[in-house]
Amino acid sequence: MFKSRNIISLSMALLFSATAFAASEDKLDHDNSILSVFVQPSISFISFSEREYFQNAIDTIYKGFKETAVSSAESLNVAKQDFQKVNFCFPITAGIQWQPAEDHFISAGIGFIYDNESVVLTDRKSHTHSYEYTLQGIPFFLEYRFALPKNFITLSDGGLFSVSVRWYWMLPGTEIYTTWGYLAAERSLFGAGFGVSVGYLFASWKDFKLYGDIGFSSISVKSNKKFSQIVQNGPDEKANWNLGGIQLQIRGTFGLWNKPKPKDDDDDDDDGEGKKPKVKFIDDTKKDSVKVDVQDSAKTDTGVVQDSSAVQDSSAAQGSLSATQDSAKIDTGAAQDSAGIANSLKTSVKDSIGTAPASSAPENAPAPQDAPQKSADPANVKSKGD
Repeated sequence: MFKSRNIISLSMALLFSATAFAASEDKLDHDNSILSVFVQPSISFISFSEREYFQNAIDTIYKGFKETAVSSAESLNVAKQDFQKVNFCFPITAGIQWQPAEDHFISAGIGFIYDNESVVLTDRKSHTHSYEYTLQGIPFFLEYRFALPKNFITLSDGGLFSVSVRWYWMLPGTEIYTTWGYLAAERSLFGAGFGVSVGYLFASWKDFKLYGDIGFSSISVKSNKKFSQIVQNGPDEKANWNLGGIQLQIRGTFGLWNKPKPKDDDDDDDDGEGKKPKVKFIDDTKKDSVKVDVQDSAKTDTGVVQDSSAVQDSSAAQGSLSATQDSAKIDTGAAQDSAGIANSLKTSVKDSIGTAPASSAPENAPAPQDAPQKSADPANVKSKGD
């Protein structure tokens, strides 16, 4: 139970830290490291089916404690624990990675596998007895990893996916030791097994990158000793077991030698949407020539403006003169018409004065102002006086 809680806590801590780290980072199209080192902690579910031999030994010991009890009280004192039905462990590996061609990686690494299982039994006199077995392995491996180009993946904003295969050799230190004995694994020149996994580059910061992998491995080892030499009632045949299984792992890599960062294509795309402004650098040696060109341009522009102003003034003057002439013509015509009307009025007044009777005109009526004094008839004036 305690081990299961540790596994869950570690898994959640790894997931939380990885998610928090990746939250503000952009996904990459390629891993640009040429030579890098890596560390890879993982959780492994070991395919160790031989655990039943050790559980059978515990059951046998417990049965013997029960049989030796002489009373019901002593029988109640007898108790046991059982081994875990699944072998959890936390392997860790480290190594070096080389990228000879883009998206092709070759790695070499060494790991350490350690899984200890222990139980406690209580006899009829309440004395405790501890029993355990430990699986230990030191694998050396070669790995080939192929990074899938992003155009092969339907996730448009996904990171860098990869597929890897590896081959294992077991080094000295691969063994099983128990309460009853110890046996060491043989080493084979042709290796001990293989592994495959699928990875995902989910975070990157400068030269540091984080991969998440899930995979399966089969690491079969054997020994010249028998299981009966390391566990009670074990089989009398040469021991062999498997240290592989399903693995969940986080790989952190640090680039020691990296390819130059590719130039952003948006900088060269002048016609594309969202283009970035280009920065222009001015040569100080050309400042004078630039000033001269600016001054000449200013003078030219000033002359053009002046010529344009003159043309506009001339056009305005011609338009004003034409308007004035038209106005003068209109005024002359109006004056002529007015003079004609005045003459006709004078003629009408003269005619009315000459023909009208004297009694019909009022005595105090003033003379028309428009009629000149010299045009009055003297005879008519004298007759009025009389």
